[in-house]
Amino acid sequence: MGERQRPTIITVAARAGVGRTTVSRVINGSELVSEKARAAVLAAIAELNYVPNSVARGLVTSRTNSVALVIPESESRLGSEPYFSAVIRGVSTALAETRTQLQLVLVRDQAERDQLTESVAERRVDGVLLVSVHEHDPLPGLLEDMGLPTVLAGRRSPDESLSHVHSDNTGGAATAVNHLLARGRRTVATISGPLDMDVARSRLQGWREALEKAGHQATDRLAASADFTEEGGAAAMRSLLERVPELDALFVASDVMAAGALAELRRQGRSVPDDVAVVGFDDSIIARHTNPPLSTVRQPVEEIGAMIGRILLEEIGDPERPRRRVTLPTELVVRESS
Repeated sequence: MGERQRPTIITVAARAGVGRTTVSRVINGSELVSEKARAAVLAAIAELNYVPNSVARGLVTSRTNSVALVIPESESRLGSEPYFSAVIRGVSTALAETRTQLQLVLVRDQAERDQLTESVAERRVDGVLLVSVHEHDPLPGLLEDMGLPTVLAGRRSPDESLSHVHSDNTGGAATAVNHLLARGRRTVATISGPLDMDVARSRLQGWREALEKAGHQATDRLAASADFTEEGGAAAMRSLLERVPELDALFVASDVMAAGALAELRRQGRSVPDDVAVVGFDDSIIARHTNPPLSTVRQPVEEIGAMIGRILLEEIGDPERPRRRVTLPTELVVRESS
């Protein structure tokens, strides 16, 4: 069999069921295209790995010297979650020594996803850093299929195929639970993040393994999942107190959710740490300013950002490099909440 033909504008038009002019308009960002046709063309470009000719000619020699940091979250999450700003600081540090520009891209809906796909198809960036990875997000797979260097902060699952850097989430959670048990606590509940994220599942697994190893039952009634927001943490705390009024300890999978849980405990007249000892995860600035200051699992977020930046630059320089899988250590920071 001969080598597979490089897809052309004609192949894309045929796959999308539109004319060549429409494909050309989509590639050039023209407004004269219906949303339906634009979506069909972008899907065909992604499926066929089509690279426009002008770009293909420049691919061998020219780079844009810019990378995209993609965060599939809303502006309000970006502003209220210190994790993101720490990652951005780390990435900026890694790129500072080079002439590479950083583009911050928020992907909040399908239109913004299409816009990103279009940017990538035209190679307007040399690579992508993806933060806040959800298991069924099509974006990592799409970027991988298009052959664009892509590095993740976090991973979709333990068998992630793309290069990624994350913290020892399971070990960190287990350390938090062991600390609470060592303080003589008997009923250790947990508030997890969204279970379509590996980070949340891993921290939940650490909680479960530590309890079972110590001879305690880690039943479903002791676990409530939330969305990594303060409001979500407060709502999960309410639900746990209704279900398990006797709980005397709590491991929360993020400091932001822990702040919500502390506020709810205060509203319900529970004293921290006397009635309920609480440990969070991150050691973000929030942990030092809660009432009482929060015991938490420190993860090296800026280092995660710096490392994904460095790995991406390496993969842009040599796309054939083997994929990297990096797990960074965590440590328990004990404050007044436990």
